[in-house]
Amino acid sequence: MLKEHLNKRRLILASGSPRRHNLLKQLGVPFEVCVKPVDEVYPQNLSGHEITDYLSLLKANAFKDNLYPDDLLITSDTIVWHRNTAIGKPNSVKHAIEMLQSLSGSTHKVFTSVCLTSTEKQQTFNALTKVSFRKLKIEEIEFYVNNYKPLDKAGAYGIQDWIGQVGVEKIEGSYFNVMGFPLNLVYSHLLEF
Repeated sequence: MLKEHLNKRRLILASGSPRRHNLLKQLGVPFEVCVKPVDEVYPQNLSGHEITDYLSLLKANAFKDNLYPDDLLITSDTIVWHRNTAIGKPNSVKHAIEMLQSLSGSTHKVFTSVCLTSTEKQQTFNALTKVSFRKLKIEEIEFYVNNYKPLDKAGAYGIQDWIGQVGVEKIEGSYFNVMGFPLNLVYSHLLEF
């Protein structure tokens, strides 16, 4: 159904994330990957989904002058929101361990925004998922960080990884949103775009 709807479009995913690549593949639509470097800086007065909305739009605008009439661009951004602070990707192993210690034994929010852009229009939407971790032992955190290398993930973890399997007690909302791509919303918005 979606494949037929998009058959005259060239779908472009502007993301280097292998998780987003795999998830979009699951929708059964052909797409190309094209990434442009963007300085992911946002105004400090933004919070929660305002940050991810802003950044997904910023990533889309980097392509503004390079789109053809049949192009449909998908950009996205994900953050972990914990204790009124945005937690992005860790910059070191030590930082990843500190992030996971902060998330341990508490509930945080994961926001993902997706921006669809063509030469005629642009639409941004977002998803929120609440994730609760049990109290993690420092040995578990160190084992995960050293063996799974989560430095490319917001909040220093992948819910699909070992730490998600053994540490997540509860999830409210889209599982795929926590992976960085709310598939249900992407599917429905692509159908209507």
